[in-house]
Amino acid sequence: MREIGAQQAQIEGNNSNGSGNGNGGDQFNDGGGMAGPPQGLIERLKDYGQEDAFALWDELSSDERELLVKDIENVDLSRIDRIIRCSLQSHALPAAAIEPVPESSVSTVEDRKLEDRERWWKMGMKAISEGKLAVLLLSGGQGTRLGSSDPKGCFNIGLPSGKSLFQLQAEKILRVQRLAALSQNEGSTDIVPIHWYIMTSPFTDDATRKFFESHKYFGLESDQVTFFQQGTIPCVSKDGRFIMETPCRVGPFSLFFPSNLCLRLFDGTVVNPCQVAKAPDGNGGVYSALKYSRLLDDMTMRGVKYLDCYGVDNALVRVADPTFLGYFIDKGVATAAKVVRKAYPQEKVGVFVRRGKGGPLAVVEYSELDSSLASAINQETGRLRFCWSNVCLHMFTVDFLNQVANGLEKDSIYHLAEKKIPSIHGYTMGYKLEQFIFDAFPYAPSMTLFEVLREEEFAPVKNANGSNYDTPDSARLLCLRLHTRWVVAAGGFLTHSVPLYSTGVEVSPLCSYAGENLEAICRGRTFHAPCEISY
Repeated sequence: MREIGAQQAQIEGNNSNGSGNGNGGDQFNDGGGMAGPPQGLIERLKDYGQEDAFALWDELSSDERELLVKDIENVDLSRIDRIIRCSLQSHALPAAAIEPVPESSVSTVEDRKLEDRERWWKMGMKAISEGKLAVLLLSGGQGTRLGSSDPKGCFNIGLPSGKSLFQLQAEKILRVQRLAALSQNEGSTDIVPIHWYIMTSPFTDDATRKFFESHKYFGLESDQVTFFQQGTIPCVSKDGRFIMETPCRVGPFSLFFPSNLCLRLFDGTVVNPCQVAKAPDGNGGVYSALKYSRLLDDMTMRGVKYLDCYGVDNALVRVADPTFLGYFIDKGVATAAKVVRKAYPQEKVGVFVRRGKGGPLAVVEYSELDSSLASAINQETGRLRFCWSNVCLHMFTVDFLNQVANGLEKDSIYHLAEKKIPSIHGYTMGYKLEQFIFDAFPYAPSMTLFEVLREEEFAPVKNANGSNYDTPDSARLLCLRLHTRWVVAAGGFLTHSVPLYSTGVEVSPLCSYAGENLEAICRGRTFHAPCEISY
């Protein structure tokens, strides 16, 4: 296992070029403690209109003051000021007009020929066998909405095997590695590992690492997995000032203490009762995280040319999909995205659009799409005009990732999410700033969309059982139904003691990646649902 832990300070602050230490202006009382904030730091805060960060100074103990100073020194004030200014200005501008995605930019399922699919599969397998593909998992979220404080990838959706999302995805990587080796040399045992980069957050990093260690990396080699953290960014008021908080963070929760109390945790860590409120910078923070942690250089050193990127909460994700990779290579584009057709006009999913006449492809969130546009029909195709849903399944060239990391940093535009934010004054309305993975698409010199079937590749796990959609139960059933179709197509039979629509069989990813090579296991055999087929 490779661990990247130092980039957090760089993404938050880069304090080597950030606030400046300012110790020459420190003021100390006779007992050696700070009587006033460091003068140099005060001046820098004034330069950026953030001098209120020291408003509670007189109420803090010496230890608390020292912790507050260190917290602010770890914020790259010039960078954060640029982000705040650019984001607030962009937020006030009218959105650019949008157009539907041109038909020529989408590979649809019905237009795909068998010979094309077979050719793309072989192209993808060849690239994988040459070590040109790596996988990037976005795994910063906790299972809070699922009733768990664990990382979402640890969640067991209730399949017969009891496997977690992490395990299902790891075993798909193992299977693709094996298939790639066999595709180049029948009987080969010379497997080229697919490197797995896993982006965590401050709330999930430690638990994710321990989960992988305790499960022996699910059969993968430990050195083919690299963990790294997304950054955090200060929360601000509507006029752009830092919001100060007094929490002891435990996962996503905040416990509040009087401002004159310095809390010491069981491990001896002193928790600052007054600090700049911060939040994760969104899944689009992956670009700056990859840059600051030098993982793009790491990919280049490994010979990786393509990166398959996906979100952790999709139980049907085809990790390292050879067909998608082959299509991507064949088209020669900088980035591509898998899409599913929107189920109905008001479905709460972001959709792909074209920004402006002849402009780049981009994603518009469902809340930003006018209801009349959401319901508009393309008279030629009979589909919704804006029908291609973003499901966070993307492919990038490593060259493009280098370009977009620099472009996003230069433009410094973040989305503003208005939230109730814990502060020294209780909950206050303010902004959390975040970027999204799809913010990269307008920077792409070329992009294409690749339609997949929802029932084959998209089983989101977002809400607790009992909700109306995207629950562990709904994801489990999608998996069982797909695998049942595979087994029947391979000549197998099922018995079941409950209605078949509510059960099915699970096929281990170690047996089959996408329904292939099941005849030898299934033909003429009867399986009693629910069960796992693992041999």
